[in-house]
Amino acid sequence: MNDAARIRLMVVDDHPMMRRGLKDALEDEADFEVVGLAGDGMEAVRTAQRVEPDVIVMDVLMPGKDGVDACREIMEVLPDTKVLMLTASTEEDAVVEAVAAGASGYLQKDAGPEQLAGAIRDVSAGRMRIPERSIRHIASLIRGRRGITGQRALDAITGMEREILTMFANGRSYAEIAEARGIKTTSVRNAVYRIQDKLAVDSKQELVVWAIRNGLLDGEEGGS
Repeated sequence: MNDAARIRLMVVDDHPMMRRGLKDALEDEADFEVVGLAGDGMEAVRTAQRVEPDVIVMDVLMPGKDGVDACREIMEVLPDTKVLMLTASTEEDAVVEAVAAGASGYLQKDAGPEQLAGAIRDVSAGRMRIPERSIRHIASLIRGRRGITGQRALDAITGMEREILTMFANGRSYAEIAEARGIKTTSVRNAVYRIQDKLAVDSKQELVVWAIRNGLLDGEEGGS
């Protein structure tokens, strides 16, 4: 395969055997090239700036600078690089922080090689990799917490659309939003589609992630 068509990867994990195992598994894929390895968050930031990978596969929890802080710093200097976090089932709070910091998704550490390869290809292509079943849980963890990323300008959407987006991202169903706003369920569904178009996101998962990153889950607006 032409080198230009390969996805350039960096692997970050504080366990040497895990790091090596991931590297070996990824290099079995014809369209992958591992261009960097790091054993902690500080090394990850330095190495990422040097090798400029397309995708970073990174453990969430590491000693010293963890994956969340490393992701945040990397996104500041390499905004086009995608970060896929590896997590254990007990680390969901850290996953929320990672998504807010700019990670493109996450995968359980016990995922198989095919799942990992598929997730890498997804985030490399610009798609979010967050399981549908996890979106509402992430929203519930975020709810009530403040100041994760700060409020950004929301000029692209109307006040009503913003209220609908906030309620949707906080886990309300179309029917619940419709009842709270006194409108039809179809009107809510159409509003969500319009919001997706205006914000240039392709899925409901990405819409919720957008809300997370822009501080819309700090509390509901227009609730009943």
